[in-house]
Amino acid sequence: MKLTPAQSKLVLHWGEMGTRWGINRTVAQIHALLYFSPKPLAADEITEVLQVARSHVSNSLKELQAWGIVGVVHLMGDRRDHFQSLKDVWQTFEILLDERKRREVDPMLKVLRETSAMMAEEKSPTDAYTQERVGDLLTFLESVDSWYGEVRRLPRAARMKLVTFGAKLSQWLR
Repeated sequence: MKLTPAQSKLVLHWGEMGTRWGINRTVAQIHALLYFSPKPLAADEITEVLQVARSHVSNSLKELQAWGIVGVVHLMGDRRDHFQSLKDVWQTFEILLDERKRREVDPMLKVLRETSAMMAEEKSPTDAYTQERVGDLLTFLESVDSWYGEVRRLPRAARMKLVTFGAKLSQWLR
């Protein structure tokens, strides 16, 4: 497989964006390559196209599979594993949001709750300013977490309408 200039630009940019979001560049580039590829690719094809070490490809594919946005496909007459990305952009976006919440928001909520409980039990209390900051942050994140949970329980069609309606509501509120 040879990338077109447009595909190459997209794969490179996806990798750059990945690093800004805390995702390994190779992981992001492999996801982009699979997302924009019309057919599943074997690991050796990915290695050749991206010119990265086979071990990086293998580890990156495992990470993408763990996230649930890349899967293994078997092709008739070929014993190798081939990989393809989810093509549904909404499904991919929601999986990534869920994963980011699980890895970033949930641990932060846990620490804030534990810290809040510690401060309430301390014999020599933490200064009022720190207590207020922890309380404000905890209240905010619990509200966002609760809202996110409510939105995720909606049927997909309703979530899509909510996004569309949210943009219109934003314009109306201005």
